[in-house]
Amino acid sequence: MATSGTYVTEVPLKGSAEKHYKRWKSENHLFPDAVGHHIQGVKVHEGDWDSHGSIKIWNYTCDGKQEVFKERRENDDENMTVTLRGLEGHVMEELKVYDLIFQFIQKSADDIVCKITMIWEKRTNDSPEPINYMKLVKNVVADMDHHVIKS
Repeated sequence: MATSGTYVTEVPLKGSAEKHYKRWKSENHLFPDAVGHHIQGVKVHEGDWDSHGSIKIWNYTCDGKQEVFKERRENDDENMTVTLRGLEGHVMEELKVYDLIFQFIQKSADDIVCKITMIWEKRTNDSPEPINYMKLVKNVVADMDHHVIKS
């Protein structure tokens, strides 16, 4: 059995948790303009922008390399949580399981965090752990903060 694990981190944000959740749930098409140094494109493959179960394809840069990620979306409005379940793409060549969970939490009027949980399982024991992907995701969340509070 190959190695598996879970990474969890929190990114402090400004504004409202609702605005951040909305951006991640249904406004991914704005990401290339906002954080083009990380995300070069997002398109709907199946479903629509904010539907539960929709499939999206992301073009992004990780460690200086252009990569593609195809994911199935799960939205939980009550808990302001967006889950991306990896289906195909560069990261899925090394990992059998790659799930990203973004939960937007309003701790107080001025204290918001995005709790990021990455659940992963390597295809083989020789596959690298996805630390570089966690760093990328954390940077995207932090960089999107500036664009959400402007809108």
